Amino acid sequence: MKRTARAFWLDSPGRGVIRDAELPEPGEDEVVVRALYSGVSRGTETLVFRGGVPAGQYAAMRAPFQEGDFPGPVKYGYLNVGVVEEGPGHLRGRTVFCLYPHQTRYVVPASAVTPVPDHVPAGRAVLAGTVETAVNALWDAAPLVGDRIAVVGGGMVGCSVAALLARFPGVRLQLVDADPGRAATAEALGVDFAAPEEALGDCDLVVHASASEQGLARSLELLAAEGTVLELSWYGDRKVSLPLGEAFHSRRLAIRSSQVGTVSPRRAGRTYADRLALALDLLADPALDALVTGECAFGELPDVLPRLASGEIPALCHRVRYPDIG
Repeated sequence: MKRTARAFWLDSPGRGVIRDAELPEPGEDEVVVRALYSGVSRGTETLVFRGGVPAGQYAAMRAPFQEGDFPGPVKYGYLNVGVVEEGPGHLRGRTVFCLYPHQTRYVVPASAVTPVPDHVPAGRAVLAGTVETAVNALWDAAPLVGDRIAVVGGGMVGCSVAALLARFPGVRLQLVDADPGRAATAEALGVDFAAPEEALGDCDLVVHASASEQGLARSLELLAAEGTVLELSWYGDRKVSLPLGEAFHSRRLAIRSSQVGTVSPRRAGRTYADRLALALDLLADPALDALVTGECAFGELPDVLPRLASGEIPALCHRVRYPDIG
């Protein structure tokens, strides 16, 4: 009997469709996973949806189980939580996280899934990929006890970074965003909030995640002498201007990038699996539920993603729930 599934595809920029998919017979070291939830990361995934991946970045932007090519048709996504229906005994019946697109069932190598700890709800586990990005960013940034830190940009990645930094002892921490609605999210995460014009300066470290030219310029303004901006934003095909005159050189400021595609050189002994397992363990904190700001059924994705991309539906992580298909 053929194994079938349904998958969400970006048919062309701005247009999504759900297609039937035929699954391969699983091999000895593979698992069949039935999806419970997936997550839409509003930053990267909506940029892909609108066709904003530069041609020179097509290879770098490929998701682990992507099918098709940019700008489309392409099956793209990387936040999927499901139950192992078939596979090795130690995984059968386990709830797992996988860097897989939006699809009702899928077959992957057993090594591609990571068990979700029993104390982490499946619905929260869709955040694992973003919290993993935050872990890598903090490995790159190496904040110290007592640092003065701002996180500029209260999107999904920025809020994840702020949530982890809130656990550091003695730090002065602010989440900075132009949207006053992000104040409630910051409060839920136990983090002080400030509008850009009210943010505290003299920072040792600013983590920038607003994906805006204005946010990056403000991040530089908030630094103390010798301070560093850790740039987490990805601008796709947009050009960004920077104020590198003024006091940039005399104050010896620094900008460095961080990207989850490589494990931070500061933790060269850790593997991708180690990093993801840590992120899943950190999701035991119920405060992180504040990052899930919307939910829809899988069948609604073709209508919902254009509204997420346009900003009509404001969201951090938009969660997709799957039908119990037995």
